[in-house]
Amino acid sequence: MSTSAGAAVVEMTIPARPEYVGVARLAILGVASRMRFSYDEVEDIRLAVGEACANAIERMNRPGSPGATIRLRCLVEPQRLSIEVTDSAPQRDRPPPSAETPVLDEAQLGGVLIRILMDEVESQDDLQAGTHTLRMVKYVGR
Repeated sequence: MSTSAGAAVVEMTIPARPEYVGVARLAILGVASRMRFSYDEVEDIRLAVGEACANAIERMNRPGSPGATIRLRCLVEPQRLSIEVTDSAPQRDRPPPSAETPVLDEAQLGGVLIRILMDEVESQDDLQAGTHTLRMVKYVGR
């Protein structure tokens, strides 16, 4: 995420544990509330970030990741808010679906919800760094 002139960057790192998802949601609530988003748009952003963090925690819920973290990075621009949620579990580390796995699991439903709530969504794995990043964008007044 490149920084443009006049943009502010807000970053935080939280432990990849369910009890810290609320911290990320409160942080993004504070950031989005200071922009020209409607109340409903702020709530959509907050919900999308909560889902992204919950999905990251689910992805990292495997042996050998007790100190795992999630990095939340927000780029605040006059007409849009760009958010990156980065974890240390690339998609290739997810176990393959089994025969008894439902067609859409909880993480997939969360992904669908995020795509409905946000204007742009992009998912990227960095296999060298061993990370997965979800980028979300919400435009003001769209």
